[in-house]
Amino acid sequence: MPELRERLQSELTDAMRAKDATRKSALRMLISAIRNAEIPEAPKEETDTRIERVALDDSAVVAVIQKQVKQRRDSIDQFRAAKREDLALKEEAELAILVEYLPAAPSTAEIEAVAARIIAETSASGPKDMGKVMPRVVQELGGRAEGRAINEVVRRLLGS
Repeated sequence: MPELRERLQSELTDAMRAKDATRKSALRMLISAIRNAEIPEAPKEETDTRIERVALDDSAVVAVIQKQVKQRRDSIDQFRAAKREDLALKEEAELAILVEYLPAAPSTAEIEAVAARIIAETSASGPKDMGKVMPRVVQELGGRAEGRAINEVVRRLLGS
């Protein structure tokens, strides 16, 4: 079992012992999302109903955590738009817990350095070249930075 997954399971046990309902809820949902991601997609005609899970490595677990973080942020925006501050606060508390398990995000300066280098390599000259630059920057940063932050930096550097 990968290290991060073991850590999550251990911290869930600790949260249960400490009777920390918010942490327990957030970790249970995260572990459930990870378990769902371990289920491979099966062909439609397959008659065997047994499920063989595929163990995720730490980078795949981080991708699941990032997806959960994005869902929480979207939920917070929707709850605030619906004037449901109570639910938004609950989601924010869970979001704070999930963010603890993500690798440190690069600074804006680091994103700018990577983006500037890739812009130079691809000879990008304006906003029309966003499609050349964005995928390479996202790939190089390995999912450590949010797409929104990368997009803002690349747009600024390309002068749009």
